[in-house]
Amino acid sequence: MGEAASARRKAREAALQVLYAADATGRLDGPGIADVFDEVSDEFALPRRARERAETLCRGIARDLERVDAAIASATREWKLHRLASVDRNLLRIAAWELVCEAETPPEVIIDEAVEIARRFASETSPAFVNGVLDALWHGGGVRGEGA
Repeated sequence: MGEAASARRKAREAALQVLYAADATGRLDGPGIADVFDEVSDEFALPRRARERAETLCRGIARDLERVDAAIASATREWKLHRLASVDRNLLRIAAWELVCEAETPPEVIIDEAVEIARRFASETSPAFVNGVLDALWHGGGVRGEGA
């Protein structure tokens, strides 16, 4: 994994931990996520670039939370968002925000990264679940105007 890819992975992992904490304490709004980011990110030894990316992810998700959650809900018709495991829910938020709201990274890369992070932080069944939801979102046409 190259330096840029490694920084992005670290940023996504840091963002996941910030979102997990914000979700658990009901502070997913803009000011709340900024406070949680400041509290939690001090625990990370992140390079400047990864820290900036993690903050971009967290602030973007807080700003676009309604849109992101609606996209996830459309791809998980049989699952209520609040019933998903917190790690899965917040990992899906990161990837869905990147897929739906940002055109920087190819969808295949976003999905692969999310699956790899699920392997590290989530349950045994989470990687397949995350892959399935994100694939449905991507191929369902909700990704930056793309679709199968």
